Amino acid sequence: MKADFLKSQKIIHWIMAIIIMLDLNIAQKFGGEMDILDRLESRIDHTSVGLFITFLFLLRVFLRYKYGSPGYPDSMPRWQVISAKVGHYGLYFLMGGLIVTGLLTARYATDPILAFNTLNLTMGNGDLQIYNVIRFFHEVFTNLIIAFIAIHIFASMYHHFIAKDSTTLNMIKFWKNSLKSN
Repeated sequence: MKADFLKSQKIIHWIMAIIIMLDLNIAQKFGGEMDILDRLESRIDHTSVGLFITFLFLLRVFLRYKYGSPGYPDSMPRWQVISAKVGHYGLYFLMGGLIVTGLLTARYATDPILAFNTLNLTMGNGDLQIYNVIRFFHEVFTNLIIAFIAIHIFASMYHHFIAKDSTTLNMIKFWKNSLKSN
């Protein structure tokens, strides 16, 4: 069992965390009143960031599959280990779900969905009914991932400040390749 994440795994984790938070901020603007040009610009930003997240997500899953992750501290109760696994796999599932529903939303949109202001992700002949169904699931996944992120942050603070184990340190220390459990 490995004692720490690879530095590349940590870097991807933190880049994704920052970009996902920024993208959630971009996406939340869609719900409000905005000028059509602002809406189109926000849509381009959201789509472009989403494709970048997709690349990082695929890389992250590959690295996790190839190199694994540190084990849980021996002191961690079984229910917390199960909760941690549900939380992590839930985050991966929701990120994947957001990617798939985002791409399908773009596919069935009636208006062009541009990434990087040049790449049109719509395939023509949009279908508003299918678009609305997929969009509904994209919003459900968005709300669920916000809840999972909040729980993930709370759990990391619990492990760092209350349990005082190496769980959180495994992701925040870049300068040390292995950590010993307390």
